[in-house]
Amino acid sequence: MTHKILIIDDEEKLRSLLARIVKSEGFEVVEAKDLKSGFKKLEQTDIDVVLCDVKLPDGNGVDFLQNIKGSFPLTEVILLTAFGNIADGVQAMKNGAFDYIVKGDDNDKIIPLLYKAVEKVHLQKKVQQLEKRIGDKYSFDTIIGKSKGIEQVIDLAKKVAKTDSTVLLTGETGTGKEVFAQAIHENSNRVGKSFVALNCSTFSKEILESELFGHKQGAFTGALKDKKGFIEEANGGTLFLDEIGEMPIELQAKLLRVLETSEYIPVGDTVPKKSNFRLIAATNRDLKTESDEHRFRSDLYFRLNIFEIKLPPLRERVKDIGALSLSFVKQFSEKTNKKTLEISNDFLQKLESYSWPGNIRELKNIIERSVILSDTVLTADVLPYEMQHQPEKPTKSMSAFSMQSIEKLHIQKVLNYTKGNKAETARLLEIGIATLYRKLEEYGIQ
Repeated sequence: MTHKILIIDDEEKLRSLLARIVKSEGFEVVEAKDLKSGFKKLEQTDIDVVLCDVKLPDGNGVDFLQNIKGSFPLTEVILLTAFGNIADGVQAMKNGAFDYIVKGDDNDKIIPLLYKAVEKVHLQKKVQQLEKRIGDKYSFDTIIGKSKGIEQVIDLAKKVAKTDSTVLLTGETGTGKEVFAQAIHENSNRVGKSFVALNCSTFSKEILESELFGHKQGAFTGALKDKKGFIEEANGGTLFLDEIGEMPIELQAKLLRVLETSEYIPVGDTVPKKSNFRLIAATNRDLKTESDEHRFRSDLYFRLNIFEIKLPPLRERVKDIGALSLSFVKQFSEKTNKKTLEISNDFLQKLESYSWPGNIRELKNIIERSVILSDTVLTADVLPYEMQHQPEKPTKSMSAFSMQSIEKLHIQKVLNYTKGNKAETARLLEIGIATLYRKLEEYGIQ
């Protein structure tokens, strides 16, 4: 890859000499005689480094530097001056110059500096590409699913993402809560800042307190130096606390104080610190029940439950199983250096009739195992035994006088009334949308 260097200097002979020296190192050179034409070159070409004279007919290179960095933040600028001026040098570095050198005295520094500047640009561009890939990976557009339940969840998440409100993601284990947390962060005003994730069920109370709030050197045995906590690391960004229902009740009080005051005290310290972060919490527990039974602080529950998003289990997203499976098949085919395997009808049928207690995480694991065992087509015989031999669903006939029969008939009537609108049907029936989908499946209502 050839790196492009822009040389801006009004002295034509000096500019040409400098251009020849730079070209001899394998760089591509673009020339300009003043700031106006130099900026036009920047707009027309992807320039990596600018070598710019300080004194030019139409302005000062030190001031012009701000224009360059404002419009092309990844471009590095090395300023050249005929007369070294400490004030100019200090201001140049403040304005974002890569370096400030004196013509003649520092000529032997130009090429080594160019290589260093180009290396920095290359690293910055790689970081930008990685950040974009991460952003793309966790965008709402990449969340797979067209079922009504998941579309409603995505719509809610998109609406809350642009705010700074605390979000509580609830649902069974393996439903993709961290994926949604990342997507909310990547679509928030805090994008580009830290996204810090901590699983509250992983640590003991003492270690979790240290991980969350940080600690001072000597705070406890083994605390050999100061340690930043996740709350400090998340400053300006998002803190994702997974399995928050597992957090010891003593730490819940401390977390509540942070949420209310933005202040916290590291373990072993006495001086409060501040952190401005957005909290996204997740749990597979019913925190309302937990708080009613005094296993979770009710004040913290109400503080967390500003905006709850309940993720549907996979068994309520049967129509999404095919698309999810195809995505995982592509992923694991590439990982195992295989041509993307086909999915047979019997394989998909078994997946769609399974109850998925482990949800999407379990589906992903099953697909990985199946890809390893298969060569060209995924067939039902590569699935685990319990999936191959699923018990038949009971098809008992209902009496016309049974409650189930009356319930089925009533649901069908309301569905007909709403012309198939399931959200409106659930509202009229005064039940949750997930409950409605379960009833539809139970009674075989299309």
